[in-house]
Formats: sequence, C-alpha cells, structure tokens
Amino acid sequence: MNRDALFAVLRKDLLAVTRSRGVMIPIVLVPVVMLVLLPLLVSFAPQLTNLPGNTLSELQTFLERAPAALRASVAGYSPAQQVVVLALVYFFAPLYLILPLMVSSVIAADSFAGEKERKTLEALFYTPTSDRELFLAKALSPWLAAVLIGLLGFAVYSAVGNLVAWNLLGRLLFPNWLWAALALWLGPAVAALSLGVTVLVSARVNTFQEAMQLGGVIVLPVVALVIGQATGVMYVSTGLVLLLGLAVWALNALVLTLAFRLFRRDNLASRL
Repeated sequence: MNRDALFAVLRKDLLAVTRSRGVMIPIVLVPVVMLVLLPLLVSFAPQLTNLPGNTLSELQTFLERAPAALRASVAGYSPAQQVVVLALVYFFAPLYLILPLMVSSVIAADSFAGEKERKTLEALFYTPTSDRELFLAKALSPWLAAVLIGLLGFAVYSAVGNLVAWNLLGRLLFPNWLWAALALWLGPAVAALSLGVTVLVSARVNTFQEAMQLGGVIVLPVVALVIGQATGVMYVSTGLVLLLGLAVWALNALVLTLAFRLFRRDNLASRL
C-alpha cells in the first residue's frame, strides 16, 4: 500500500473542507445549535412547569405510555426535574446521531461531486495509488472528521448538560453509558454508513448540491428514532444503542463492499 500517496489524498481532502464555506457552515452551525443552544434551553424547564395550563398533565400522560424502564429512570425526580432529565439524557440522544451523519455526508458529498465542480477530479486519476487505495483515502477523510467532531461534540454537550443539571438537579448527568455508547459505538457506525452511501452518490452526480440531496435520505432512520423517542413509542436505552450499532456495522460491510466494487477510475472518468 502506498501510504504516502494515501495520506496525501487524505490531507488534500481535509484541507479542501476547511477552505469550503458551503461545507464548513453546516459543520459549525449544526453542532452549536444541537449541542449548546438546545441543552441551554432546558434550563427554562422549571418555568414551563409553573405556567398555567396542562404542561404537567401532558408530562404525566407521556410517562404513563412510556416504557417502564424510562419511567423508572426518572421516578425519583420532581416533575420539573423529570423534564430536565428526559430532555438532556433521552430526548436529545437520537438527535446527537445527526452530527456524525451530517459531517460525514457533507464531506463525502464534496469528495467527488465537489471535485467535479472544481475541475480537480482528473488530477486524482494520476496519483500513484490503486483504485482501492484511492477509495480508502476518499472514505477515510469524511469518516475521521465525523468521528472526531462527534467525540468533541459529545464532550461539549456533556459539559453544557452537566452545567444545566448541576444548577437544576444538584448533580451531574454525564458521562453515562447511554451517551458513551452513542459517541463511541453507534455514532462512528452511522458516520461510516453515511459516507458509504454518499460517496456512491457523489461519484455519480455532477454537483455538490445533488450529492447532498440524494445522500440525505440516510437521515430518515434517525428522524424515526427522534420521533419514536419523543412520542414515548420507544426507549433509546444503552442496550438498544448497542444493538443498533451492531446492525449498522453489519450494513456497513455490505454498503462499503458494494461501494468499493463499483468504484473505478474509468467509471469516474466517463462522467466528467
């Protein structure tokens, strides 16, 4: 394996990401909103429960139809504290998966479709790498970026969440097993699946926008998790996260194998 050429392609892709405003804006903006602003808004939860209306009754109704394990996890808290724990630990958990998924898909979409727009893809064909090495380099850059940003986002969210929890509960909520499994197991798996799908798409379309639109379909299962958790239909527990991660890694084996088999320089050249 030509490691020097592989790392040269990897560095070039990562540098291109930092210089592209269209790529960097969502990579910066989405984590700030999801991992900083949303948990900070939870600090207003006690005021919501004191408002006139049926806020407490709605919470009680939600808990009554929620799985028993979820009810048990917040049983020792007051209604206002239950809102805080449910939001910080459980409701926002599926939303976290959007971070590695989004970072991976945005960078992967730029990996080929972006190079076509910039007229730099043809230069890649002359790099001293095999098709396999070139695919590995193009896949590693979005995956490594997604994993690193996901871990950094987990650290930031834990710090903000603990600040809110300490002020309202007098205790720390993070790190915990659920979020550790999200950050270290399911998050990297989702990032790998996203890049596999998006690299396949971006190699076959001509613009970054087209690649993002088609590759964005992969977010739908995450949206289903968010809705299921928010409505109390399902309980995103540590066990479920571990099982989902196992399933996604198995799916990755199929998607990435297909992507590698379909990835050929001559196929890309015919689409320039």
